[in-house]
Amino acid sequence: MRKGDFIWGAILILFVAFVSLEPTHSVFISVTTAHPYVGGFLKFALLATMGEMLVTRLNQGYYKKSEGFVYRAIIWGILGIVITLIFQIFSAGTMAALEKGYLIGKGSTLAFAFFTSCLMNLTFAPTMMAFHRYTDTYIDLKFGEGISKPTVSQVVNKIDWYGFISFVIFKTVPFFWIPAHTLTFLLPGEYRVLAAAFLSMALGLLLTIGKRKK
Repeated sequence: MRKGDFIWGAILILFVAFVSLEPTHSVFISVTTAHPYVGGFLKFALLATMGEMLVTRLNQGYYKKSEGFVYRAIIWGILGIVITLIFQIFSAGTMAALEKGYLIGKGSTLAFAFFTSCLMNLTFAPTMMAFHRYTDTYIDLKFGEGISKPTVSQVVNKIDWYGFISFVIFKTVPFFWIPAHTLTFLLPGEYRVLAAAFLSMALGLLLTIGKRKK
């Protein structure tokens, strides 16, 4: 075990302690409830970036900051803001559809959680993941390959769309994200924030693995 493993683990343990133990747990809940977009940005920027660094550690044997590290973290933060909003939109929309009979299972918490997860992951998630793949590849070309202004065609042609669709879309969505978010939406509203934060780390792991999978 390397020094970097202790640092990575210490950061994760400190974050878990901060969001789990009183009195910081109450502070975390109150602040993220009052400022959801700030909370979404910070959680995704931290945890998803940590997930990417862990994949680098597993693949190369050591931690290192990737090219355009700060830009990648900012992109994750922006995605965190969007996902924070999307959670609210899809949960409210699914509840309304259940109440009006557009979906079966009115009054069922499991039906609400399952349909919210399915609708979100089958519609929004592929678009979000494709956007992230595009921005990630753009950063790779700009900072990794020295192309000052990568064009749309250069970025699109660089992306492994087969790997993206066959692994990220066809495997992670049905076998991981739909079950994971079903469990997330079974939790009380105040705990979904915590679940989403930790799933963002898994998102960083899965998208990075999918990007490198040939």
